[in-house]
Amino acid sequence: MEIGVDVEKDDDTEVDVGQRSKSAISDDEIEDEQEMAEDFTILGDKKNKKKQKVTRVLPDWLARPMLIEHDLQKHSVDVDKMKQLDSLLVKRLQDDGVMRLFPVQRHVIPVILDSVRLGIQTGDVGYRPRDVCVSAPTGSGKTLAFAIPIVQALLYRMVPRIRALVVLPTRDLAQQVHKVFTSLCKGTSLKPALVGGLKKFGQEQRMLVETSNGETQCDIVVATPGRLVDHINKTQGFSLQHLRFLVIDEADRMMDQISQDWIAQVEKCAYKDSRRQTPGPITVASCSKIQMPLQKLLFSATLSQNPEKLTQLNLFQPRLITSVVTSKNRRKQKQVDGQEALEERGEFVGKFTTPFGLKERYIQCTPGEKPLVVLHLIQSLKLSQILCFANTIESTHRLYHLLKLIGGIEVAEFSSNQTAGQRRQILKQFKAGKIELLICSDAMARGMDIENARYVISYDMPPYIKTYIHRVGRTARAGKTGVAYSLLQEYEVPKLLKMLEHAGKTNMIKHDVEEDEMEYLVESYEKALQKLPTILRVEKHYSM
Repeated sequence: MEIGVDVEKDDDTEVDVGQRSKSAISDDEIEDEQEMAEDFTILGDKKNKKKQKVTRVLPDWLARPMLIEHDLQKHSVDVDKMKQLDSLLVKRLQDDGVMRLFPVQRHVIPVILDSVRLGIQTGDVGYRPRDVCVSAPTGSGKTLAFAIPIVQALLYRMVPRIRALVVLPTRDLAQQVHKVFTSLCKGTSLKPALVGGLKKFGQEQRMLVETSNGETQCDIVVATPGRLVDHINKTQGFSLQHLRFLVIDEADRMMDQISQDWIAQVEKCAYKDSRRQTPGPITVASCSKIQMPLQKLLFSATLSQNPEKLTQLNLFQPRLITSVVTSKNRRKQKQVDGQEALEERGEFVGKFTTPFGLKERYIQCTPGEKPLVVLHLIQSLKLSQILCFANTIESTHRLYHLLKLIGGIEVAEFSSNQTAGQRRQILKQFKAGKIELLICSDAMARGMDIENARYVISYDMPPYIKTYIHRVGRTARAGKTGVAYSLLQEYEVPKLLKMLEHAGKTNMIKHDVEEDEMEYLVESYEKALQKLPTILRVEKHYSM
Protein backbone atom coordinates (compact mmCIF):
# COMPACT_ATOMS: atom_id res chain seq x y z
CA MET A 1 0.00 0.00 0.00
CA GLU A 2 1.41 3.37 -1.01
CA ILE A 3 1.46 6.17 1.44
CA GLY A 4 1.43 9.74 0.15
CA VAL A 5 3.84 11.12 2.70
CA ASP A 6 7.69 10.98 3.00
CA VAL A 7 8.98 8.30 5.32
CA GLU A 8 11.64 9.57 7.71
CA LYS A 9 14.74 7.32 7.55
CA ASP A 10 16.97 6.44 10.44
CA ASP A 11 20.47 7.94 10.65
CA ASP A 12 22.07 4.59 9.81
CA THR A 13 19.98 4.01 6.68
CA GLU A 14 22.02 4.37 3.43
CA VAL A 15 20.78 6.93 0.94
CA ASP A 16 21.92 6.90 -2.71
CA VAL A 17 22.81 10.53 -3.18
CA GLY A 18 23.40 10.04 -6.91
CA GLN A 19 19.72 9.12 -7.40
CA ARG A 20 18.41 12.17 -5.59
CA SER A 21 17.57 15.36 -7.38
CA LYS A 22 19.97 18.26 -6.99
CA SER A 23 17.21 20.27 -5.39
CA ALA A 24 16.92 17.65 -2.65
CA ILE A 25 20.64 18.05 -1.71
CA SER A 26 21.44 20.86 0.64
CA ASP A 27 24.19 23.43 0.02
CA ASP A 28 26.08 22.09 3.04
CA GLU A 29 26.14 18.56 1.58
CA ILE A 30 27.47 19.84 -1.76
CA GLU A 31 30.20 21.79 0.01
CA ASP A 32 31.16 18.69 2.06
CA GLU A 33 31.45 16.58 -1.11
CA GLN A 34 33.67 19.19 -2.77
CA GLU A 35 35.99 19.28 0.24
CA MET A 36 36.15 15.49 0.27
CA ALA A 37 37.05 15.43 -3.43
CA GLU A 38 39.92 17.80 -2.77
CA ASP A 39 41.29 15.75 0.14
CA PHE A 40 40.91 12.25 -1.35
CA THR A 41 41.58 10.73 -4.77
CA ILE A 42 38.30 9.46 -6.25
CA LEU A 43 38.83 6.17 -8.07
CA GLY A 44 38.06 6.47 -11.75
CA ASP A 45 38.05 10.26 -11.70
CA LYS A 46 39.75 11.44 -14.90
CA LYS A 47 40.00 15.02 -13.73
CA ASN A 48 42.69 14.35 -11.12
CA LYS A 49 45.41 16.95 -11.05
CA LYS A 50 48.86 15.96 -12.36
CA LYS A 51 51.32 15.34 -9.58
CA GLN A 52 53.90 18.04 -9.15
CA LYS A 53 57.53 16.98 -9.62
CA VAL A 54 59.53 17.10 -6.43
CA THR A 55 62.55 19.38 -6.77
CA ARG A 56 65.71 18.30 -5.02
CA VAL A 57 66.95 20.91 -2.56
CA LEU A 58 70.61 20.69 -1.55
CA PRO A 59 72.04 22.17 1.64
CA ASP A 60 73.29 25.70 1.10
CA TRP A 61 76.98 24.74 1.32
CA LEU A 62 76.52 22.20 -1.51
CA ALA A 63 74.36 24.50 -3.61
CA ARG A 64 76.70 27.51 -3.26
CA PRO A 65 80.30 26.27 -3.40
CA MET A 66 83.47 28.27 -3.92
CA LEU A 67 84.23 27.84 -7.62
CA ILE A 68 87.73 27.55 -9.03
CA GLU A 69 89.05 27.14 -12.55
CA HIS A 70 90.75 23.86 -13.48
CA ASP A 71 92.90 25.08 -16.37
CA LEU A 72 96.16 24.34 -14.56
CA GLN A 73 98.43 26.30 -16.88
CA LYS A 74 96.38 29.48 -17.13
CA HIS A 75 95.45 29.88 -13.47
CA SER A 76 98.60 28.75 -11.66
CA VAL A 77 100.71 31.04 -9.48
CA ASP A 78 104.42 31.06 -8.57
CA VAL A 79 105.19 29.38 -5.24
CA ASP A 80 107.23 32.30 -3.97
CA LYS A 81 104.26 34.65 -4.52
CA MET A 82 102.14 32.79 -1.95
CA LYS A 83 102.85 35.17 0.92
CA GLN A 84 101.35 32.92 3.60
CA LEU A 85 103.99 30.23 3.06
CA ASP A 86 107.16 30.13 5.15
CA SER A 87 110.39 30.72 3.22
CA LEU A 88 111.73 27.34 4.41
CA LEU A 89 108.72 25.56 2.92
CA VAL A 90 108.94 27.56 -0.32
CA LYS A 91 112.60 26.52 -0.66
CA ARG A 92 111.66 22.89 0.03
CA LEU A 93 109.01 22.95 -2.72
CA GLN A 94 111.36 24.56 -5.23
CA ASP A 95 114.04 21.94 -4.48
CA ASP A 96 111.44 19.29 -5.31
CA GLY A 97 110.71 20.99 -8.63
CA VAL A 98 107.41 22.57 -7.56
CA MET A 99 107.69 26.07 -8.99
CA ARG A 100 104.01 26.89 -9.41
CA LEU A 101 100.84 26.16 -7.45
CA PHE A 102 97.82 24.87 -9.36
CA PRO A 103 94.37 26.52 -8.96
CA VAL A 104 93.11 24.02 -6.36
CA GLN A 105 96.26 24.61 -4.29
CA ARG A 106 96.11 28.38 -4.77
CA HIS A 107 92.55 28.48 -3.37
CA VAL A 108 92.56 25.71 -0.75
CA ILE A 109 95.89 26.48 0.97
CA PRO A 110 94.87 30.01 2.10
CA VAL A 111 91.50 28.68 3.33
CA ILE A 112 93.18 26.10 5.58
CA LEU A 113 95.93 28.46 6.74
CA ASP A 114 93.34 31.10 7.58
CA SER A 115 91.91 28.74 10.20
CA VAL A 116 95.29 28.60 12.00
CA ARG A 117 96.37 32.23 11.65
CA LEU A 118 96.10 32.61 15.44
CA GLY A 119 97.88 29.28 16.06
CA ILE A 120 96.80 25.64 16.01
CA GLN A 121 95.43 25.84 19.55
CA THR A 122 92.56 28.12 18.52
CA GLY A 123 90.20 28.44 15.61
CA ASP A 124 88.87 31.64 14.09
CA VAL A 125 89.05 34.09 17.02
CA GLY A 126 88.58 31.20 19.40
CA TYR A 127 85.65 29.68 17.49
CA ARG A 128 85.68 26.26 15.91
CA PRO A 129 86.85 26.44 12.25
CA ARG A 130 84.63 25.18 9.46
CA ASP A 131 85.36 21.83 7.81
CA VAL A 132 86.50 21.93 4.18
CA CYS A 133 85.42 19.70 1.27
CA VAL A 134 87.33 19.82 -2.01
CA SER A 135 86.10 18.28 -5.27
CA ALA A 136 88.65 18.73 -8.06
CA PRO A 137 89.89 16.73 -11.08
CA THR A 138 92.38 13.92 -10.68
CA GLY A 139 95.92 15.17 -11.18
CA SER A 140 95.05 18.73 -10.13
CA GLY A 141 97.31 18.68 -7.07
CA LYS A 142 94.91 17.83 -4.22
CA THR A 143 97.62 16.08 -2.15
CA LEU A 144 99.81 19.18 -1.95
CA ALA A 145 96.68 21.26 -1.32
CA PHE A 146 96.37 19.70 2.15
CA ALA A 147 100.00 18.66 2.75
CA ILE A 148 101.47 22.16 2.35
CA PRO A 149 99.19 23.97 4.85
CA ILE A 150 99.48 21.14 7.39
CA VAL A 151 103.29 21.25 7.32
CA GLN A 152 103.16 25.06 7.44
CA ALA A 153 100.82 25.02 10.48
CA LEU A 154 103.00 22.53 12.40
CA LEU A 155 106.37 23.87 11.27
CA TYR A 156 107.39 25.45 14.57
CA ARG A 157 105.72 23.12 17.04
CA MET A 158 107.77 22.46 20.19
CA VAL A 159 106.83 18.90 21.28
CA PRO A 160 106.01 16.01 18.90
CA ARG A 161 102.34 15.09 19.10
CA ILE A 162 99.99 13.52 16.54
CA ARG A 163 98.35 16.70 15.27
CA ALA A 164 97.52 15.61 11.71
CA LEU A 165 95.94 12.34 10.58
CA VAL A 166 95.49 11.49 6.89
CA VAL A 167 93.30 8.46 6.11
CA LEU A 168 93.22 6.76 2.69
CA PRO A 169 91.42 3.64 1.44
CA THR A 170 94.46 1.60 0.23
CA ARG A 171 98.07 0.91 1.16
CA ASP A 172 99.39 2.13 -2.17
CA LEU A 173 97.66 5.50 -1.80
CA ALA A 174 98.82 5.83 1.81
CA GLN A 175 102.39 5.13 0.74
CA GLN A 176 102.14 7.72 -2.03
CA VAL A 177 100.85 10.46 0.32
CA HIS A 178 103.42 9.57 3.01
CA LYS A 179 106.14 10.08 0.42
CA VAL A 180 104.86 13.64 -0.21
CA PHE A 181 104.88 14.48 3.51
CA THR A 182 108.36 12.98 3.95
CA SER A 183 109.68 15.21 1.17
CA LEU A 184 108.03 18.35 2.56
CA CYS A 185 109.33 17.68 6.09
CA LYS A 186 112.99 17.40 5.05
CA GLY A 187 115.09 19.95 6.91
CA THR A 188 112.45 20.37 9.64
CA SER A 189 111.88 18.62 12.98
CA LEU A 190 108.50 17.26 11.83
CA LYS A 191 108.17 13.48 11.64
CA PRO A 192 105.57 11.78 9.40
CA ALA A 193 104.68 8.11 9.98
CA LEU A 194 103.04 5.53 7.71
CA VAL A 195 100.52 3.12 9.25
CA GLY A 196 99.22 0.95 6.44
CA GLY A 197 100.24 -2.63 7.14
CA LEU A 198 103.44 -2.44 5.08
CA LYS A 199 105.42 -3.18 8.26
CA LYS A 200 104.73 -5.60 11.09
CA PHE A 201 102.32 -4.33 13.72
CA GLY A 202 105.00 -4.25 16.41
CA GLN A 203 107.29 -2.15 14.23
CA GLU A 204 104.49 0.36 13.65
CA GLN A 205 103.83 0.49 17.40
CA ARG A 206 107.45 1.33 18.15
CA MET A 207 107.39 3.98 15.43
CA LEU A 208 104.24 5.60 16.84
CA VAL A 209 105.05 5.42 20.56
CA GLU A 210 108.37 5.81 22.34
CA THR A 211 108.45 2.78 24.65
CA SER A 212 110.69 4.37 27.31
CA ASN A 213 108.29 7.18 28.26
CA GLY A 214 105.11 6.24 26.38
CA GLU A 215 105.13 9.47 24.34
CA THR A 216 104.55 9.70 20.61
CA GLN A 217 107.45 10.30 18.24
CA CYS A 218 105.56 11.59 15.21
CA ASP A 219 103.52 14.63 14.17
CA ILE A 220 101.71 13.45 11.03
CA VAL A 221 100.23 9.96 10.62
CA VAL A 222 99.19 8.62 7.21
CA ALA A 223 97.02 5.51 7.64
CA THR A 224 94.51 3.10 6.20
CA PRO A 225 91.28 2.86 8.26
CA GLY A 226 91.60 -0.79 9.33
CA ARG A 227 95.17 -0.45 10.57
CA LEU A 228 94.33 2.85 12.28
CA VAL A 229 91.51 1.23 14.28
CA ASP A 230 93.88 -1.59 15.31
CA HIS A 231 96.31 0.95 16.79
CA ILE A 232 93.54 2.89 18.53
CA ASN A 233 92.40 -0.30 20.27
CA LYS A 234 95.68 -2.18 20.78
CA THR A 235 98.63 0.24 20.94
CA GLN A 236 99.22 1.41 24.48
CA GLY A 237 100.08 5.10 24.62
CA PHE A 238 98.63 5.85 21.16
CA SER A 239 96.72 9.10 21.59
CA LEU A 240 94.84 11.53 19.34
CA GLN A 241 94.01 14.05 22.06
CA HIS A 242 96.17 16.67 20.30
CA LEU A 243 94.72 15.97 16.83
CA ARG A 244 94.13 19.21 14.92
CA PHE A 245 93.60 18.05 11.29
CA LEU A 246 91.74 14.97 10.07
CA VAL A 247 92.20 14.57 6.30
CA ILE A 248 89.92 12.11 4.48
CA ASP A 249 91.37 11.55 1.01
CA GLU A 250 89.38 9.71 -1.69
CA ALA A 251 86.42 10.72 0.46
CA ASP A 252 83.71 9.17 -1.74
CA ARG A 253 85.25 5.73 -1.44
CA MET A 254 85.80 6.17 2.29
CA MET A 255 82.10 6.97 2.68
CA ASP A 256 81.07 3.90 0.67
CA GLN A 257 83.08 1.56 2.90
CA ILE A 258 83.41 3.00 6.40
CA SER A 259 85.62 0.30 7.90
CA GLN A 260 84.87 -0.59 11.53
CA ASP A 261 83.18 2.80 11.98
CA TRP A 262 86.66 4.33 12.08
CA ILE A 263 85.51 7.98 12.12
CA ALA A 264 83.54 7.49 15.33
CA GLN A 265 86.54 5.74 16.89
CA VAL A 266 88.91 8.55 15.86
CA GLU A 267 86.62 11.17 17.40
CA LYS A 268 86.18 9.09 20.55
CA CYS A 269 89.97 8.76 20.86
CA ALA A 270 90.48 12.49 20.22
CA TYR A 271 88.04 13.53 22.95
CA LYS A 272 88.88 10.78 25.44
CA ASP A 273 90.83 13.15 27.69
CA SER A 274 88.63 15.14 30.08
CA ARG A 275 90.56 18.31 29.23
CA ARG A 276 89.22 18.18 25.67
CA GLN A 277 85.44 18.16 25.50
CA THR A 278 83.32 16.99 22.59
CA PRO A 279 82.11 20.09 20.66
CA GLY A 280 78.56 21.18 21.37
CA PRO A 281 76.42 24.32 21.37
CA ILE A 282 78.20 27.62 22.02
CA THR A 283 77.49 28.65 25.59
CA VAL A 284 79.11 30.91 28.17
CA ALA A 285 80.66 27.85 29.77
CA SER A 286 82.03 26.45 26.49
CA CYS A 287 83.55 29.83 25.59
CA SER A 288 85.20 30.25 28.98
CA LYS A 289 88.14 28.04 27.99
CA ILE A 290 89.92 27.54 24.70
CA GLN A 291 90.58 24.01 23.47
CA MET A 292 92.18 22.78 20.26
CA PRO A 293 89.54 22.22 17.54
CA LEU A 294 89.44 19.17 15.27
CA GLN A 295 89.01 20.23 11.65
CA LYS A 296 88.07 17.76 8.90
CA LEU A 297 89.42 18.18 5.36
CA LEU A 298 87.78 16.05 2.62
CA PHE A 299 89.29 15.58 -0.84
CA SER A 300 87.98 13.68 -3.85
CA ALA A 301 87.59 13.81 -7.62
CA THR A 302 84.03 12.44 -7.27
CA LEU A 303 82.79 13.88 -3.99
CA SER A 304 79.27 12.73 -3.18
CA GLN A 305 76.56 15.37 -2.97
CA ASN A 306 74.27 12.98 -1.13
CA PRO A 307 73.54 14.70 2.22
CA GLU A 308 72.77 11.34 3.86
CA LYS A 309 76.22 10.00 3.02
CA LEU A 310 77.91 13.22 4.10
CA THR A 311 76.03 13.16 7.40
CA GLN A 312 77.97 10.11 8.57
CA LEU A 313 81.17 12.20 8.45
CA ASN A 314 79.77 14.53 11.13
CA LEU A 315 80.92 17.71 9.37
CA PHE A 316 80.82 21.10 11.07
CA GLN A 317 79.47 24.00 8.95
CA PRO A 318 81.34 22.65 5.89
CA ARG A 319 82.34 24.70 2.88
CA LEU A 320 82.74 23.19 -0.59
CA ILE A 321 85.48 24.17 -3.03
CA THR A 322 85.06 22.74 -6.53
CA SER A 323 85.95 23.33 -10.19
CA VAL A 324 84.27 25.03 -13.12
CA VAL A 325 84.79 24.86 -16.85
CA THR A 326 86.29 28.02 -18.35
CA SER A 327 83.63 30.36 -19.66
CA LYS A 328 83.66 33.74 -21.36
CA ASN A 329 80.88 34.87 -19.08
CA ARG A 330 81.94 37.24 -16.33
CA ARG A 331 79.75 38.84 -13.77
CA LYS A 332 80.02 41.19 -10.84
CA GLN A 333 79.66 39.73 -7.43
CA LYS A 334 79.41 41.60 -4.14
CA GLN A 335 81.95 40.67 -1.53
CA VAL A 336 81.32 40.56 2.20
CA ASP A 337 82.71 44.04 2.73
CA GLY A 338 80.20 45.48 0.27
CA GLN A 339 82.74 46.20 -2.48
CA GLU A 340 82.20 44.82 -5.94
CA ALA A 341 84.82 42.78 -7.77
CA LEU A 342 84.91 41.03 -11.12
CA GLU A 343 85.11 37.30 -10.65
CA GLU A 344 85.49 34.83 -13.49
CA ARG A 345 82.71 32.31 -13.49
CA GLY A 346 81.76 29.38 -15.65
CA GLU A 347 79.56 26.33 -15.90
CA PHE A 348 79.52 24.43 -12.60
CA VAL A 349 80.93 20.95 -13.10
CA GLY A 350 79.80 19.66 -9.74
CA LYS A 351 80.96 16.35 -8.35
CA PHE A 352 82.37 14.80 -11.57
CA THR A 353 85.41 16.62 -12.88
CA THR A 354 88.10 15.47 -15.31
CA PRO A 355 91.49 17.00 -16.23
CA PHE A 356 91.40 20.08 -18.45
CA GLY A 357 93.83 18.66 -21.02
CA LEU A 358 91.98 15.35 -21.48
CA LYS A 359 90.55 14.24 -24.85
CA GLU A 360 87.92 11.48 -24.74
CA ARG A 361 87.21 8.97 -27.53
CA TYR A 362 85.18 5.77 -27.92
CA ILE A 363 85.69 2.90 -30.38
CA GLN A 364 82.79 0.60 -31.27
CA CYS A 365 83.86 -3.04 -31.70
CA THR A 366 82.95 -6.62 -30.81
CA PRO A 367 84.47 -8.42 -27.77
CA GLY A 368 86.65 -10.53 -30.08
CA GLU A 369 88.04 -7.42 -31.80
CA LYS A 370 89.12 -5.66 -28.61
CA PRO A 371 92.64 -7.17 -28.38
CA LEU A 372 93.17 -6.34 -32.06
CA VAL A 373 92.03 -2.75 -31.49
CA VAL A 374 94.49 -2.34 -28.61
CA LEU A 375 97.39 -3.65 -30.73
CA HIS A 376 96.30 -1.56 -33.72
CA LEU A 377 96.26 1.64 -31.64
CA ILE A 378 99.76 0.93 -30.39
CA GLN A 379 101.26 -0.01 -33.74
CA SER A 380 99.43 2.31 -36.14
CA LEU A 381 99.18 5.43 -33.96
CA LYS A 382 102.55 4.77 -32.29
CA LEU A 383 101.02 5.01 -28.81
CA SER A 384 103.15 4.25 -25.78
CA GLN A 385 102.97 4.53 -21.99
CA ILE A 386 99.38 3.31 -21.97
CA LEU A 387 97.24 2.21 -19.03
CA CYS A 388 94.61 -0.34 -20.06
CA PHE A 389 91.81 -1.03 -17.54
CA ALA A 390 89.71 -4.20 -17.30
CA ASN A 391 86.77 -4.71 -14.94
CA THR A 392 88.11 -7.80 -13.15
CA ILE A 393 91.45 -9.23 -12.06
CA GLU A 394 90.71 -12.35 -14.17
CA SER A 395 90.17 -10.24 -17.31
CA THR A 396 93.36 -8.30 -16.58
CA HIS A 397 95.39 -11.49 -16.24
CA ARG A 398 93.89 -13.14 -19.33
CA LEU A 399 94.49 -10.08 -21.54
CA TYR A 400 98.07 -9.78 -20.28
CA HIS A 401 98.90 -13.36 -21.33
CA LEU A 402 97.08 -13.00 -24.67
CA LEU A 403 98.98 -9.86 -25.71
CA LYS A 404 102.24 -11.34 -24.46
CA LEU A 405 101.68 -14.39 -26.72
CA ILE A 406 100.96 -12.18 -29.73
CA GLY A 407 104.17 -10.26 -29.05
CA GLY A 408 105.53 -7.13 -30.63
CA ILE A 409 105.01 -4.88 -27.59
CA GLU A 410 106.34 -4.57 -24.06
CA VAL A 411 103.36 -5.42 -21.84
CA ALA A 412 102.98 -5.86 -18.08
CA GLU A 413 100.21 -6.57 -15.57
CA PHE A 414 99.27 -4.57 -12.46
CA SER A 415 96.66 -5.89 -10.01
CA SER A 416 96.06 -6.76 -6.37
CA ASN A 417 97.34 -10.27 -7.09
CA GLN A 418 100.85 -8.87 -6.92
CA THR A 419 102.81 -7.85 -3.86
CA ALA A 420 103.45 -4.21 -3.03
CA GLY A 421 107.12 -4.67 -3.96
CA GLN A 422 106.25 -6.12 -7.36
CA ARG A 423 103.85 -3.25 -8.07
CA ARG A 424 106.49 -0.66 -7.14
CA GLN A 425 109.00 -2.28 -9.49
CA ILE A 426 106.47 -2.33 -12.35
CA LEU A 427 105.69 1.36 -11.86
CA LYS A 428 109.41 2.20 -11.96
CA GLN A 429 109.74 0.37 -15.28
CA PHE A 430 106.64 2.11 -16.65
CA LYS A 431 107.99 5.50 -15.60
CA ALA A 432 111.31 4.73 -17.31
CA GLY A 433 109.48 3.92 -20.57
CA LYS A 434 110.40 0.22 -20.51
CA ILE A 435 106.74 -0.82 -20.54
CA GLU A 436 104.52 0.33 -23.44
CA LEU A 437 101.24 -1.12 -22.16
CA LEU A 438 100.32 -1.67 -18.51
CA ILE A 439 97.14 -3.73 -18.08
CA CYS A 440 95.44 -2.87 -14.80
CA SER A 441 92.52 -3.74 -12.62
CA ASP A 442 90.62 -0.83 -11.09
CA ALA A 443 92.86 -1.05 -8.01
CA MET A 444 95.09 1.48 -9.78
CA ALA A 445 92.25 3.74 -10.90
CA ARG A 446 91.90 5.38 -7.49
CA GLY A 447 94.25 8.26 -6.79
CA MET A 448 97.48 6.60 -7.91
CA ASP A 449 99.87 9.09 -9.46
CA ILE A 450 101.28 7.22 -12.46
CA GLU A 451 104.02 9.35 -13.92
CA ASN A 452 104.26 9.66 -17.71
CA ALA A 453 100.92 7.95 -18.42
CA ARG A 454 99.93 9.46 -21.76
CA TYR A 455 96.96 7.28 -22.75
CA VAL A 456 94.19 5.38 -20.99
CA ILE A 457 92.21 2.55 -22.57
CA SER A 458 89.01 1.25 -20.93
CA TYR A 459 89.09 -2.32 -22.28
CA ASP A 460 85.79 -3.06 -20.51
CA MET A 461 83.03 -0.51 -20.14
CA PRO A 462 83.23 1.02 -16.64
CA PRO A 463 80.22 -0.03 -14.56
CA TYR A 464 79.85 3.36 -12.85
CA ILE A 465 80.57 6.98 -13.72
CA LYS A 466 82.95 7.21 -10.74
CA THR A 467 84.99 4.33 -12.17
CA TYR A 468 85.22 6.12 -15.52
CA ILE A 469 86.29 9.41 -13.90
CA HIS A 470 89.06 7.73 -11.90
CA ARG A 471 90.29 5.70 -14.88
CA VAL A 472 90.65 8.59 -17.31
CA GLY A 473 92.12 10.72 -14.56
CA ARG A 474 95.34 8.68 -14.65
CA THR A 475 96.41 10.76 -17.67
CA ALA A 476 96.46 14.51 -18.42
CA ARG A 477 97.69 15.10 -14.87
CA ALA A 478 99.45 18.21 -13.56
CA GLY A 479 98.55 20.31 -16.58
CA LYS A 480 99.69 17.81 -19.23
CA THR A 481 97.56 16.51 -22.10
CA GLY A 482 96.26 12.98 -22.53
CA VAL A 483 93.79 10.83 -24.46
CA ALA A 484 91.30 8.29 -23.11
CA TYR A 485 89.81 5.54 -25.33
CA SER A 486 86.77 3.45 -24.37
CA LEU A 487 86.24 0.15 -26.25
CA LEU A 488 82.48 -0.42 -26.44
CA GLN A 489 80.10 -2.94 -27.92
CA GLU A 490 77.24 -1.49 -29.97
CA TYR A 491 74.68 -1.68 -27.16
CA GLU A 492 77.14 -0.10 -24.69
CA VAL A 493 77.64 3.10 -26.69
CA PRO A 494 74.31 4.77 -25.77
CA LYS A 495 74.67 3.54 -22.18
CA LEU A 496 78.08 5.20 -21.67
CA LEU A 497 77.07 8.38 -23.50
CA LYS A 498 73.96 8.66 -21.34
CA MET A 499 76.03 8.03 -18.21
CA LEU A 500 78.43 10.81 -19.18
CA GLU A 501 75.63 13.18 -20.19
CA HIS A 502 73.99 12.67 -16.79
CA ALA A 503 77.31 13.72 -15.25
CA GLY A 504 77.41 16.86 -17.41
CA LYS A 505 80.01 15.54 -19.87
CA THR A 506 79.23 15.74 -23.60
CA ASN A 507 82.67 16.01 -25.20
CA MET A 508 83.29 12.33 -26.09
CA ILE A 509 83.62 11.66 -29.84
CA LYS A 510 83.82 8.48 -31.91
CA HIS A 511 87.12 7.10 -33.22
CA ASP A 512 86.62 4.73 -36.17
CA VAL A 513 88.75 1.61 -36.66
CA GLU A 514 87.87 -0.49 -39.74
CA GLU A 515 88.19 -4.30 -39.85
CA ASP A 516 90.57 -4.27 -42.81
CA GLU A 517 92.95 -2.03 -40.84
CA MET A 518 93.46 -4.89 -38.36
CA GLU A 519 93.70 -7.70 -40.91
CA TYR A 520 97.47 -8.01 -40.53
CA LEU A 521 97.06 -8.96 -36.84
CA VAL A 522 94.46 -11.74 -37.25
CA GLU A 523 96.85 -14.66 -37.88
CA SER A 524 99.04 -14.05 -34.84
CA TYR A 525 95.92 -13.35 -32.74
CA GLU A 526 94.32 -16.69 -33.64
CA LYS A 527 97.52 -18.60 -32.83
CA ALA A 528 97.73 -16.86 -29.43
CA LEU A 529 94.11 -17.75 -28.68
CA GLN A 530 94.89 -21.43 -29.25
CA LYS A 531 97.86 -21.36 -26.84
CA LEU A 532 96.17 -19.28 -24.10
CA PRO A 533 94.06 -22.05 -22.40
CA THR A 534 97.14 -24.26 -21.99
CA ILE A 535 99.18 -21.46 -20.35
CA LEU A 536 96.34 -20.61 -17.95
CA ARG A 537 95.89 -24.28 -16.98
CA VAL A 538 99.61 -24.77 -16.31
CA GLU A 539 99.74 -21.55 -14.28
CA LYS A 540 96.73 -22.62 -12.21
CA HIS A 541 98.29 -26.03 -11.57
CA TYR A 542 101.53 -24.57 -10.19
CA SER A 543 99.71 -21.98 -8.06
CA MET A 544 97.70 -24.64 -6.21
